[in-house]
Amino acid sequence: MDLIYAMLGLVILLFAGDSLVRGAVNMSLRLGVPALIVSLTVVAFGTSAPELLISVKAIFEGVPGLAMGNVVGSNTANILLVLGVPAVISGLSTATCDTRKSYLQMMGATLLFIILSMNGVITWIQGLVLLAALGLMLNSAFRVALSHRRSNHVAANDACCDGEEEVEGADPDMPWWKVILFLVLGLIGLPLGADLLVDASTNIARHFGVSETVIGLTLVALGTSLPELATTVMAALRNQAEVALGNVIGSNMFNLLAIIGIASLVGPIPIERGILHFDLWVMLGASLLLAPFVFLKWHMGRIWGVVLSSLYVIYVMIVLGMS
Repeated sequence: MDLIYAMLGLVILLFAGDSLVRGAVNMSLRLGVPALIVSLTVVAFGTSAPELLISVKAIFEGVPGLAMGNVVGSNTANILLVLGVPAVISGLSTATCDTRKSYLQMMGATLLFIILSMNGVITWIQGLVLLAALGLMLNSAFRVALSHRRSNHVAANDACCDGEEEVEGADPDMPWWKVILFLVLGLIGLPLGADLLVDASTNIARHFGVSETVIGLTLVALGTSLPELATTVMAALRNQAEVALGNVIGSNMFNLLAIIGIASLVGPIPIERGILHFDLWVMLGASLLLAPFVFLKWHMGRIWGVVLSSLYVIYVMIVLGMS
């Protein structure tokens, strides 16, 4: 039954990811807001909902290591796997996407998180600092969105969205009820599918005596990253590189600032030595790998996709070997 539930969860994730991308892209067209901003907020937060639900649940159930492993592992998977797989499938052309500001915000959130983690525990005090940083990031995103809307520029004039109206599934005249329906189906389906998949995968893993922290860093992190993977694959197939990049960058910021920030208000989150000495730095290193694609506009082709995906496989093997 666990295998059946896992497969069902995967199917729901794929359909929900497609629905969320359609809704987000068309909402950006209707509002005159860049797809990057929508993906940094609606799409990113929607696909990070599984991490939030699981992390809070882990604190309540007295397994905080699962919450920390879930977030750190998910952020690493988001960059190496969630961008690597779509790159292998169709490549990601980042030449016309200006994600420099959001990328620098993500790096700032990553460094802030690592610094706060050096204390060995994330308490409600550090949690409030993380949530305050989230507020600043959201304020910046909405200011950009409002400025863009006031300028009355359509999406075709945005430097990151050239040709967006020609993309399959993008319809600037789509009625609002349909846009909202796509968004709702995506936001509901993603957490549901991830929950089914993670629960089933966790039950299977526990039969092999794997620790909660390792489960969080690997199976749970991979499971909760599948919404991002489903979304970025669909975005890549629709030539929406800005949605793919914005989704990953926004999700990583949301994971560090919102999920751990909120979870720490429920209870303190101790950080194991393995995460402090290894996994946090792998997460930082993976984040730095995006710099050439953001600042030098390197094309993320199939070779880079293979490299990123292989690095994630190696990382998982090392984590399992250390358990």
